[in-house]
Amino acid sequence: MATLPTMEDVARRVQDLPSLPAVVGELLACVGQEGLDLQVLAGKIALDQSLSAKTLRLANSSFYGMPSRVTTIQQAVAVLGVHNIRTLVTACSVTGSFRGMAGSSFDLPAFWRHSVATAACARALARPLRQNPDTAFIAGLLHDLGTLVLATRYPDEYAMLEAHRVQQDCSQSEAERAIFGFDHAGIGGALAARWQFPLQIQRAVARHHNTEELEAPSLALAIHLANAVAHGLDLAGREDEQAPPVGWPAWQAAALSDQVCQEVFAESERTFHDLCQILVN
Repeated sequence: MATLPTMEDVARRVQDLPSLPAVVGELLACVGQEGLDLQVLAGKIALDQSLSAKTLRLANSSFYGMPSRVTTIQQAVAVLGVHNIRTLVTACSVTGSFRGMAGSSFDLPAFWRHSVATAACARALARPLRQNPDTAFIAGLLHDLGTLVLATRYPDEYAMLEAHRVQQDCSQSEAERAIFGFDHAGIGGALAARWQFPLQIQRAVARHHNTEELEAPSLALAIHLANAVAHGLDLAGREDEQAPPVGWPAWQAAALSDQVCQEVFAESERTFHDLCQILVN
C-alpha cells in the first residue's frame, strides 16, 4: 500500500491548482476602495464570455428578484453594485475551476449542489448572525473545497475514504481523519488563502467544523450552521445524506428563534434551485 499523503503534501498540491480569473482578485481587493471605476471592471468581466453569461443569468434569477431584466454586465454592475457582482463572479469562477476526473466515482454535481445549498443557507443566516450576506455566501460556497482537493488529487485514497465512511456509517470528516489523519477544513482554508480570499473567509472555511472555536457573532458559526442545515434539508440529493450534529453550545451562541429558523429554511430552498440551474453543470 502506498504511503498516505501528509497535510504538508496536500498543501503543496494546493499550490498546483489553477488560479481564479484575475478579475476575481480585483473584485476581492476592491472592497472599501474609493474611486473604483465600475465600468472598467464590468468591461473586464465581459471579456470572459462564459463568466459574463453566468453572471447575467444569476443577476436575473430569483436570487436577486430584479424588477426588470438586466441585459449587460455594465447594467448589472450599475444596478446590483460591486458587492453583489463580487459574489456572482466569484461563484461562477469557483464552480468552474474544477472538472470531474475520468473514471472517478466522486459525485461532482452533488458536491456543488451541497456547496451552493450551504452558500444559500449562509446568506439567509447572515443577518440574524450579524454577518455580511455576500461574505457569508462566498464562505459557504468555499467551505468544502478541501474535500474537492482530496477527491481530485488523491482519487485512490479518496475511494478508500468513501468505503470507510459507508462501512462505519460515519461522517465525511470522521472518515477523512481515519484515512488521512486530518479533515478537509484545513485544506480548504489553505486553498482559500492560495486564491487570496479575505482572512475572515479563510478562517471560516478552516474552522467550520471546530465546534470549540465557534462563537457568536462569527462567520465560522454561520458556516457551521449553514452546512448542517443544507445537509438536513437534503438539498444535494444524495441517497446517503447525513446531517452533521450541531452541538448545544453552537445553538446557544446562535440564539435563533423558531420563526427565524423557518425563514432561513424557506429562503434557502427558494434560492437554491435557481442557483443550481446556473452554477451546477
